[in-house]
Order: sequence, then C-alpha cells, then structure tokens
Amino acid sequence: MSGRLSTGRRARQRVVGRSAQNGVMTESSEAVRGGTGQADGSAEHGHQEGGGGPAAGAAGAVSAEWPDWEKRFRAARVGLPDCAEGAPERSLFVSNATGTYELYAWDRATGEQRQVTDRPNGTTDGVLSPDGQSIWWFFDTDGDEFGIWQRQPFAGGPDEPAVPGLAPSYPAGLALGLDGTAVIGRSTDEDGSVIHVIRSTRTAGDTGASTGDGTGTLAARPGAADAADVEPGGDQAPAPVEIYRHRQSAGVGDLSHDSSLIAIEHTEHGDAMHSAIRVVSLDGTTVAELDDTEGGAEELGLAVLGFAPVAGDARLLVGHQRSGRWEPMIWNPLTGEERALTIDLPGDVGAEWYPDGTALLVDHSYQARGELWRYDLASGELSRVETPKGTISGATARPDGSVEFLWSSAQHPPQVRSTTGRVVLEPPPLPGGLSRAPDSVPVEDAWVEGPAGPVHALVQRPAGEGPFPTVFDIHGGPTWHDSDAFAAGPAAWVDHGYAVVQVNYRGSTGYGRAWTDALKHRVGLIELEDIDAVRAWAVSSGLADPERLVLSGGSWGGYLTLLGLGTQPDVWSVGLAAVPVADYVTAYHDEMEALKAMDRTLLGGTPEEVPERFAASSPLTYVDQVRAPVCISAGVNDPRCPIRQVENYVTRLEQRGAVHEVYRYDAGHGSLVVEERIKQVRMEIAFAERHLGRDGEPTSQPTSTTDTTSLASSASASGGPVGGSTSGATGSAASNPAAVAGP
Repeated sequence: MSGRLSTGRRARQRVVGRSAQNGVMTESSEAVRGGTGQADGSAEHGHQEGGGGPAAGAAGAVSAEWPDWEKRFRAARVGLPDCAEGAPERSLFVSNATGTYELYAWDRATGEQRQVTDRPNGTTDGVLSPDGQSIWWFFDTDGDEFGIWQRQPFAGGPDEPAVPGLAPSYPAGLALGLDGTAVIGRSTDEDGSVIHVIRSTRTAGDTGASTGDGTGTLAARPGAADAADVEPGGDQAPAPVEIYRHRQSAGVGDLSHDSSLIAIEHTEHGDAMHSAIRVVSLDGTTVAELDDTEGGAEELGLAVLGFAPVAGDARLLVGHQRSGRWEPMIWNPLTGEERALTIDLPGDVGAEWYPDGTALLVDHSYQARGELWRYDLASGELSRVETPKGTISGATARPDGSVEFLWSSAQHPPQVRSTTGRVVLEPPPLPGGLSRAPDSVPVEDAWVEGPAGPVHALVQRPAGEGPFPTVFDIHGGPTWHDSDAFAAGPAAWVDHGYAVVQVNYRGSTGYGRAWTDALKHRVGLIELEDIDAVRAWAVSSGLADPERLVLSGGSWGGYLTLLGLGTQPDVWSVGLAAVPVADYVTAYHDEMEALKAMDRTLLGGTPEEVPERFAASSPLTYVDQVRAPVCISAGVNDPRCPIRQVENYVTRLEQRGAVHEVYRYDAGHGSLVVEERIKQVRMEIAFAERHLGRDGEPTSQPTSTTDTTSLASSASASGGPVGGSTSGATGSAASNPAAVAGP
C-alpha cells in the first residue's frame, strides 16, 4: 500500500527505496506509504565491513515446514540499484536479506557488496552522491519520519550527520551535485517548507579530486560560500544557507548538472494536489516560473522529472497534465522555450533522461501494467524497450545505452533485469536454500460499471469452484493504484482459499486526471461507491460468497475499511484496518503539516471551516453502526495516521461492546521487519478465520475483545519485516518497501 497523501515525483537524484510515482516506494499495493523506514533511535549505527553481500549475517535458517505464504515474505529480494552519475560502477540498493530492509553498497567493478545501515527497525531512504564517494541516508526515530540525513563513505566507515547545522525535520527532497553542492528540503509543523543549500567550493569537473566525504570542500570556485557561510571550527566547510521558506508544501525537485539551478516543486497557491515549479539560482533568486494552476484557478499539476544530465544544458524534463493525463515535456527555464513531446500511448506517461541527454526512457503505465519505451529527441522516434508483461516498478538507463528495470507480476516474484538479457542483481539465498519466493496465481482483469464510469479491478482466485470467501484489498494513497505486481499479502489469502479483489477506485492514479481528481469534498464516500459496485459484481458473478466478505486495507485503505464498515454495515462480514484514519478531525490536528495541506485541498478547508465535510468523511461518525468484527493495527509513532485518533475510535468500540481486536506496535506507518510483517498477516488471517467460521491456522486466541500488544520492532532470531507496506493481511499496512518488490 502506498503512502497516505504523498506528493512529489522522483528526480535525477533517486531516493533508494522510493520509485517514480509520487515519491513513494511503489513495489505493489504493499509499499511503504511515502515513509522513510523505521529507525531505532540509537546513537550508533553499525555497518558491515568487507564482502559477503547482503546475505552475510542473515538471521535464521530456512524451515522446510514454512508454508509458501511465509516463504514469500522471507525470501530475500533486492531493489533497483541506483548508480552514481559520475561513477556508474558504484550502486546503492535496498534488500531484506537480513530479515530487515536495509541499504547496501555495491561496487560493480569488484563485485563487493556491503551492508550500509543496520538498525532494528530498518532503513530504506538513501541517496548515493553523484561522485560515488558517499551515501546519505535518513535517520528518524522509531518510524516517526522526523530526523536528519546521515552520511557514510561508500567504502565504509563511521556515520556522521551530513548537515550538522540543520535540526531534525520531515524530509522534503534532497539533490546532490557532482561538484559537492547539496540542496536539502525540510518540513516542520512550525516552519512549513524550508530549503537549504550547501555550496560546494569545487567545480563540477573537479570530481577526480574529491575529498571522499561528499562535502566537496576543495579549491574555491566563483560563487562559492563566503566567510559568513562558514561554520566556526568547521575546517572551512560551508554551512547550510536557507534559500526558500513557505507555509505551504514545497520540496526539492532537482539540481542542474552544473549545480547552478535548483528546481522546486511548490503549492504556494494552496492546492496541495497540483504543484507548480520554480527554478532558482543557488542564492534563491527566481530564474523562471511554470504554473499550470494559474495561481490555483486550474487543477493542473506539474512535476519535476530532472534536469538534462549533460554539461551546459539547462533543459528540465517536466511532467504535466495538460492533456488530461501525466505526460512529459521539456522546458528550458533560461529561455522559456517549451517542447511538447509526441508520445502516442494511452494511459499515464513518465520519463527520465538517458545519460547522454539524447533520448528519454519512457515509463508507460496503462490499465495496471507497465512498459518501457525509448524516445529519440532528434527524430521523435518512439521505440519499445522489451520487457515482460507485468509491472515495472523502476527503471534506469546505463551509460552503455542498456536499461535496468525492476519487474514482477502478480504470479512471479520480482527481478532486477537488464535489456542485455541478464539478471542484474540476484537476491542472495538465505541459509537453508530459500533462493526465491514461490510463485502465486496470476491476476484477472474485471471492468465494472460504476456511478462515474467503468471501475478497473484485479482479481486473484484460489483453486476450486466459487463462490469463495473474498478479501477486498483496498490500496492506500489515495493517489495510487494496484497493479499486476507481486505481493506476498494477497498471495497469502489466496493460499488460504480466499479470492482477492483489488479496486482502483476514483482517486487512483493511472486512469487519467479526471479520475484522480474526482476525490474532492465527499472524500471516502466516493471511493466506497466504486468499491461497492465491484462488490456487487463479485457477488452476482459467483466469485464472492456474500456471507463471507472481508474489507481490508492499510493507511488510506484502512481508512476506507473503517468508513465502509460504518456506512455499509450490512455488506461486510469482517474488517481489517491497518494504520488507518479513524477520527478525521483528530487526525487532522495531529498529523504532519504537509498532510494538513492535502486534507484542506481534499475537503475544502479545515475542520473548523467545513465541519460538515469532515464529519461526513470520518469513520468515527459512523462507529455506532459497525456490526462486523474489526481488527485494527496501528504504529504508536505514526505521523501520518497518528495513534490518538485511532484510540478515540477504539474507545467508542469498547463503549458499545463491539467485537474488535487492537494491535499496537512500536513503529511508525508500518514496519520494515519481515517477522513483524508475517506476525501481522498471521494475526489478520486468524481473525478472519475465526469470525467466518473457517478452519485456518490461527496461532493464538484473544483473551478479550481487545487484545492490545506492544511490540518493539526488532528482528527476531529468524529474521525480520513488508515491502511497500507492513501490516494488514492483504497488504493492509505500510511496512514493505515497494522499491524492493512487494512483500
């Protein structure tokens, strides 16, 4: 499941563990919701020296008695490696090989792989400096997403604060230059959005004389920081200089190849769903503006896709919605020239530059599948890059013109492949021989007529004849979509004899701007209309048993689960809600500032300004109508769906004696520990089996209607977390880094 109301898109400096769509790790419906991974809050962070690859130190041994559904979680997997622009033989990737999702450095020249981070709750957000000398990774506390960037030499060594002068914050983009310039985006509830620059004192062509620590404190160049920008006692290391501040949401888009221009995505006009772009110089002076919203009057968004990766080229690749979908264009902020691109493909289209700047690697998403194309800028020729049918969760072009991509399908586990025909990076086998996850079953497409047009759903069927007990696995976001991608959560339900239905309701991406932007004012109720239309089809078609319907989801999917149980009480047999919005008013007041801005956009104001809309869209309003047994799991450090508003909802369930169970765990918006993820899936399946009267494999019985457990999310002896989302038997929580391919 994806991050709740996440904004921003990937630029050239890729954050490992996140993909191109809305800045969130996307590897399936189980991706971490815009999250940064969970941290342990300790002062020291070990790193593994020497070779051995990700498998070195992996916990536990493979048990032949593990069922296939558990093996899908435990099998080691790797994310798409991100390569240093100026040193393409150096890469950074994410893997769960130790049982917890962590960052790994890979020297392709020697084959050596080294674990970079090692924290009980995992780490997935990291950036490799363009010169390949250092790794920046985000350190938060117990999953609260509030922290600082740490830095570690690529070859290994101690971690240190990357920017000592900056206090902890929520991350809002990071761009690193070949010359050592760093642009850091930050967000706090007190200050709003702030961007700082650390100016390099060496030129972009001086990469051969790197200091090795990624700070770039070499010979001075014109425009370098003056004495006022130098920290006392800092060995002349430039101090961060604030160049941007605004109460509305904003973030770093990209830094130009020569480190002279910064692209900023912002929503100063007040529409948090549709960004504008400002290009500034290093001192914050505005160079050019691009605003398709016309000051907030039009619902047309822009996204920074990256500056041209060649010297002397100021062109910026921009995503726009002018034709009713996402597609790329090229804009030169110095001249104002715009170049529309003729890409005659249905669905949403994204792109990134080939390393020589002569072509674009086009990412095409249509009807829950993905494919790649090459667009030649000189001729305008569009040629297909051959990939298997399924989902491309990330892709990058190499200097030799080949393309590496992370591929999976609902049936087959993910692989990092290359257009050269080889598998780029194999997951290491765990002790005992578990070298790959077992296959699952393929998805079928269903198109159902809904109140606003056809609704696309993906269906997985177990063996045998229906009607089946059926899980409606509702994705998060809400600006996200389920796709034909491998995910261990839905596969676990199929193994237990359930059909699984995933619905790309209004608000989902991939079906045009109008479909996504329909999610306004009647928030939650609109999505449930589409889900109910698919539910009625599933029952009438003979797929689903109307007496055994499970509504399940995480994050926004957990929100829709609780809202659906209250507004459609006669329909659902069981509810499973992970890290949900449960009390919308309290959630608004407790959540991070960026989400407040998004909620104001969705609902048209604050709870005080439009109380009737917040009440109509809040699960708490309908809690007394809930009849189905409900299982709720929540991270006590969650900044996106804070714990207090969940407790308010649970208190109301308790007061009326409603059948429910609650599981609280010590993490944020999900967990990155494999065993914790398995524990939650096992718990949810057992809960559903008990209340549907089926014989499953429950591992424990609750001692009361409310079974409250607090778990320190550290790896157990047998390994550790989710991939794009943690929690939720159906991909309902937010703990798995999607960038690594769905748990």
